[in-house]
Amino acid sequence: MAMNWLSLRNYFFAASLVLALTAAGCAPPQPYRPAYPRNDVSSAPRVPPPPPVYPPTNQESDRRPLPQDQRIREQDLKAKTPPAKETRESARQARVGEAPAVPETTAPPLPDDSSLLAKITPGVTPQRAASLRLTDEGSKLLDAGEPAKALSRLERTIVIDSTNPYGYYYLAKAQFRLGHYRESLNFLEVAQERLSGEPFWLAEVHALRGENYRALGQLQRAEDSYLQALRLNSGNRTATDGLARLQVESPSATR
Repeated sequence: MAMNWLSLRNYFFAASLVLALTAAGCAPPQPYRPAYPRNDVSSAPRVPPPPPVYPPTNQESDRRPLPQDQRIREQDLKAKTPPAKETRESARQARVGEAPAVPETTAPPLPDDSSLLAKITPGVTPQRAASLRLTDEGSKLLDAGEPAKALSRLERTIVIDSTNPYGYYYLAKAQFRLGHYRESLNFLEVAQERLSGEPFWLAEVHALRGENYRALGQLQRAEDSYLQALRLNSGNRTATDGLARLQVESPSATR
């Protein structure tokens, strides 16, 4: 009986050993992990980076000033600034006694077209020819300082030919010489309508209108009329002299 118990215990021990070996053989194999050295950053010595290498420079060349054309100088800006256009205000600030500058838009002097007898051509009607002859006589009387005699003849010019524009102009001039400024302005309105296509005579009309306004004390209107006459004909002496007189008589009016 003792022998059987011993044999049974050995049998169980052998069976347990076989089961343990069998279980160990069925377990999955563990991967092989080689041992790596520990990378301890804190313990490793720090190596400073190499200093940057710059190309050699020439200190003498760095100290040289930049070329003059690369600098923006104030005098260059002033030289390149276009001059301001002349305005009426700057023209009015001319010195007293000096004729004001004519605007840049003024037309060149026109040829003299004041001869009335030259307008009597073969194609002119007898009424117009007679009216022009009387107008020429009246203008000569005005130049001689006889405006009353000139007026009587000039009134006949528009009776003979009411379409004669030069008769209305010289009637206005006779009225101005007689001191009838309002009447002169009325005749100038008619003359301007009939002389719209003749720049020389339109300049004469505006200049005479300026004379009337100056006599009436309307200096601003006088100046505007003179300037309009010079825009049409820069050779108009009445307008040029009128502007000069305005500056001498009343400098504040042309400022």
